[in-house]
Amino acid sequence: MSITKSLKHYLLLLSEIDSVYHEANLKLNISNSYSIILYTICLGGGSCPLQKIKKLSGLNKQTINSSIRNMEKENLVYLEYIDGKSKRISLTQKGQELANNTVMKIMDMENEIISRWNQEDLQKYLSMTEDFLAALKEKTAGL
Repeated sequence: MSITKSLKHYLLLLSEIDSVYHEANLKLNISNSYSIILYTICLGGGSCPLQKIKKLSGLNKQTINSSIRNMEKENLVYLEYIDGKSKRISLTQKGQELANNTVMKIMDMENEIISRWNQEDLQKYLSMTEDFLAALKEKTAGL
């Protein structure tokens, strides 16, 4: 099977975007896993179900659990049961301060970039990305 030029370009862009986030995390003195977890919690307004982190982060279960245990030890987050077995992860004051000085800076930059796009282009980009994601999920479901 040959890889098309467009697919190579797309994959290269995804890789470069990941690299930019990694470099930003290094500059902000935060690990990629902490950044991803904090980012997801911030998307939830300072707390979110633990399952959401597992679903959205792309991190494996062991990395998530290890990172969260370390974050708890550092008094950055706390866990609480929300319904029987399900847990919610929330930022402590110290965790919110770390988020403000790291992932919230990245979110502000992302918002600034996105806000410069016209709405038609933005909606087209989002729609095409959603289509790609749905098709990829469908194609990989049987693996």
